Amino acid sequence: MSVSDPIADMLTKVRNAVQARHEKVDVPTSKLKLEIVKILKTEGYIKNFKKIQEDGKNIIRIFLKYDESNDSVIHGLEKISKPGRRVYSACKDLPRIYNGYGTLIVSTSTGVTTGKKASEKNVGGELVCKVW
Repeated sequence: MSVSDPIADMLTKVRNAVQARHEKVDVPTSKLKLEIVKILKTEGYIKNFKKIQEDGKNIIRIFLKYDESNDSVIHGLEKISKPGRRVYSACKDLPRIYNGYGTLIVSTSTGVTTGKKASEKNVGGELVCKVW
């Protein structure tokens, strides 16, 4: 089965695993997905992740994070730029997610980064997704 938007597929798998209160979720690997997962780890939305090979396929195993009352740290994941409608933004026009409490993930010419770091570096790019 081919997926037309693998990033949206990854975000949906994570969103469904969070809603079902799973401990971990496996997604097929790619460079962009790996960068997004690294940002989720550094921003504190997931516990950890591991690149593993299972049945000859490379996958990323994402370990989800929950607080003391067993509520997920991830309250929402939303893809912004879609295959049919790419969304780009200049560094001055990068949106703030939940007044700074959320995280914007941007694909810039210097690599995949958060919206805050892209503003500091004074670069814009494609708005990949937002997490809150």
